[in-house]
Amino acid sequence: MTEFAQGDVALLETDTAKELLAANMPARLAFTASDGTPRVIPINFVWNGEELVMSGFAPSRKARAIRSHPDVAVTIDTNEAPPHVLLLRGRAEVAESDGLLPEYAEAMRKGGEEPVADYLEALAARAPRMERISLRPNWVGVLDFQTRFPGGMPAFLRGEGEE
Repeated sequence: MTEFAQGDVALLETDTAKELLAANMPARLAFTASDGTPRVIPINFVWNGEELVMSGFAPSRKARAIRSHPDVAVTIDTNEAPPHVLLLRGRAEVAESDGLLPEYAEAMRKGGEEPVADYLEALAARAPRMERISLRPNWVGVLDFQTRFPGGMPAFLRGEGEE
C-alpha cells in the first residue's frame, strides 16, 4: 500500500481506519462548547463511506454548540496494546428530524440486533426528535504503533536509531 502522510484523507482506506470505522465502540467527539471551552464526549457513530454520522436526541447542547462552532475533531481508538488510533478533523453539520434516525439504529445494532431490538422498537413508536451530526473529514490521521507512529515520537522509539 502507498504510504500517505498524516492528514491525507486517503488514510481512510487503510486497514486500521477501516477496522476502527466498523468497530462497536464509541468515538470521542471534541467540539467547542457555547461558553468557548473545549468538550470531549463519547458518542456512537456509523461510517457510511463518505461521512461519520453521530446521532442523538434533540435538542442538545452539543448540537447547538456545533452549529455555532462547526470545526470538530473525532478520535476512535482501541485500549489494547499496541493501540490503534483514527483521528478525524473537519466541519460538522447538524440536521434535525422527527422519528428514529436510521443511523442511530445502525449504530445501536453494531453490538447485535437482539440486545437492542426492543429498545429500538419502543423508541421508533415514540417518534423522537433526533439530531444527525455528520462529519466529512478533511484531515485524517492513523496510528497503529507498528507501522505508523506519532510525528513527535522520538526517532529511537520508532526504531530509527539515535536522535
